[in-house]
Amino acid sequence: MGANDFVSKPYDKTELGVRTACTLRLKEAQDSLRRHQAELEQLVELRTAMLRQALQEAVEAQRSANQAQLDTVQRLATAAEYKDKITALHIERMSEYAAILARGLTLAPGDVELIQHASRMHDVGKIGIPDAILRKPSGLDAAEWQVMRQHTKIGDRILAGSQSRLLQAGQLIAMSHHEWWDGSGYPTGLRGDAIPFWGRICAVADAFDAITSERPYKHAFSNDEAYEILLAERGTRFDPRVVDVFFERIEEILAIQHQYRDEILKGRPPSA
Repeated sequence: MGANDFVSKPYDKTELGVRTACTLRLKEAQDSLRRHQAELEQLVELRTAMLRQALQEAVEAQRSANQAQLDTVQRLATAAEYKDKITALHIERMSEYAAILARGLTLAPGDVELIQHASRMHDVGKIGIPDAILRKPSGLDAAEWQVMRQHTKIGDRILAGSQSRLLQAGQLIAMSHHEWWDGSGYPTGLRGDAIPFWGRICAVADAFDAITSERPYKHAFSNDEAYEILLAERGTRFDPRVVDVFFERIEEILAIQHQYRDEILKGRPPSA
C-alpha cells in the first residue's frame, strides 16, 4: 500500500515521532531530487535544441560561403574561357574528367570534389594574354608561344595568397597542368612525381578535351586519334598511371563527353 516503515506494538511515542519525521524528510528529499532531475532534463533538452540550432546555422553559413566561393570560381573560369573563344562546356567536361580520374586513382571523396571544382581554374591566367595571340586563327610563332605560356604564371599570381583550400588547389593546377612527365614542359620544367598530382590529373583531362574539341586554329580530332596521342605520350608528356586510369574509366569519360557535347558538334555523327 506504499508504507515505508512500521513499528511494533507496544510502540514508544518518541520512537514513533522520530520514525515519522525521518520518513517525511526522506520523502521531501526524494521529491526534491525528482524535481531537480526534471529541471535538469528540461535544461539539457533546451541546451540540446539550442546547440542543434546553432550547428544548423553554422552548417547553413558554411554551405552558403562554399556556394558563394564556387560561384565566384565558376564565373572567373567562364570569363577566361569566353575570352579564349572556347565554349564554357569545356570547363564542365574537363572538370568532370578530372573527377573521374581522381576517383580512379582512389583519392578521398573530399579530394575528388576539390579537384572537380579547382580544375575549372586551370586556364584562368588566359585573362592576361593579349587577344591578338589568344584568338589568332593560325598557329603561333615562337615569340607568341612564349607569351601564351605565361598564362600558367599569370594564373598562379591571380590565385596566390588565398587561405581557401579550393583556391590553393586551383593555383597548383593553373601552374602545373602544362608540366610534362619527362621534364620538358612549362613553366618550370618539373619532372615525374615533382609535378603536383592534381596537375598531372588535369593535364590528361585537359589534353583529351582539347584534342577532341574544335579551336579557331584546328579541327576536332576523333576519339580514336586522341587515344593514340595519349598512348604515344604516356610516360613522356603524361603520368603513365593517370593515362592507364583514363582508359580504365573510358566509359565514364565518354558518358561525360556526350552529356556536355558542344552545340556546334551536336548533329554530327559521334566520333569513335
